[in-house]
Amino acid sequence: MGSGPKPPRSLKARALQWLAQREHSRTELRRKLMRLAVAELALAESAVIASAAPCARATAPGTARVDGEQAAPQPPEPAARVDALLDWLEAHQYLSQDRFVESRVHARLARFGNLRICQELKQHHVALPADAARELADTELQRARAVRQRKFAEPPVSAAERARQGRFLAGRGFSPEVIQRVLREPAPASDDA
Repeated sequence: MGSGPKPPRSLKARALQWLAQREHSRTELRRKLMRLAVAELALAESAVIASAAPCARATAPGTARVDGEQAAPQPPEPAARVDALLDWLEAHQYLSQDRFVESRVHARLARFGNLRICQELKQHHVALPADAARELADTELQRARAVRQRKFAEPPVSAAERARQGRFLAGRGFSPEVIQRVLREPAPASDDA
């Protein structure tokens, strides 16, 4: 006595599962849900067409079939369903842009500079609050030092090495001013002396 295949989870269940795993921006969650909603609509339409096919063969020749008579009610458009779900998630505080910004900044803080963090938030159509931007600006030099020290054992001794370390820090999203300051700093004094 097999239980058969499980029915697919609803959009709401999937959204709650994703939000339980980590914070999402509204834009990111909408993109994920739209893929599912469009796939569900296509599956529902193909099921309606498949179930209507035997009826079409059973119609007597020469009789016109009116498509609207036996058609099942159409589900709402995917965009409307997804937007309504996102509104519900925000109203019940399952989805929060502020929590998303806080978690994203916290996750990226130790490895990336302000430019990279702001660019990533912009991709999610979210702005960094002024107090968080101030805090990031205040700590960017220390974070750049730590990132450089983890990657490179010694400060640059040649122009080629300076360029290499500078490219690395720029790729991590640190500002040019901070990169120049970090690269100009002398090597830390050894405790062996």
